Amino acid sequence: MKNKILIVIDMQNDFIDGALGTKEAVEIVPYVKEKIKEYKDNNYPVIFTKDTHFDTYLSTLEGKNLPVPHCIINTPGWRIREELDPDDKTYVIDKYTFGFIEFEKWLIDRNIIIDGDTEIELCGLCTDICVISNALILRAYYPNTKIIVDSKATAGVTPETKEAALTTMKMCQITVI
Repeated sequence: MKNKILIVIDMQNDFIDGALGTKEAVEIVPYVKEKIKEYKDNNYPVIFTKDTHFDTYLSTLEGKNLPVPHCIINTPGWRIREELDPDDKTYVIDKYTFGFIEFEKWLIDRNIIIDGDTEIELCGLCTDICVISNALILRAYYPNTKIIVDSKATAGVTPETKEAALTTMKMCQITVI
């Protein structure tokens, strides 16, 4: 039996309809919810990431390049969308940059094994920043693992930059469906 893992990237209020929200982000929420249910119903791991910043955000390099405070820890915008909210059957990772560079160690520490039969699927926000960053990190750690990005369950900063990111991921042997 194939092992599958779903990684839900940054489905937080600030990226959906908050400080950096878009209509495209709002539109994918029901589809992401269905995908989470499908994985949970089949007892596959579901991992949420949360973009996590602090009150000092505007003094960081990211804050200087994107001077819009967002996902400040413990604020409503930092929280995962209520209807997607993780439960005791899911994992949550607070990440402090676009990509979570400790995925391999994190997975091993939780006895989540990645082998030749594993498929890792990603969905969430933003396709052209955090989804692509995490997909490429996982590709580097697991060069022989099928990595999938569901384009219907992602939204980018703009539709054009989303498509550019999907094209780049395809070139890096990530399956885009």
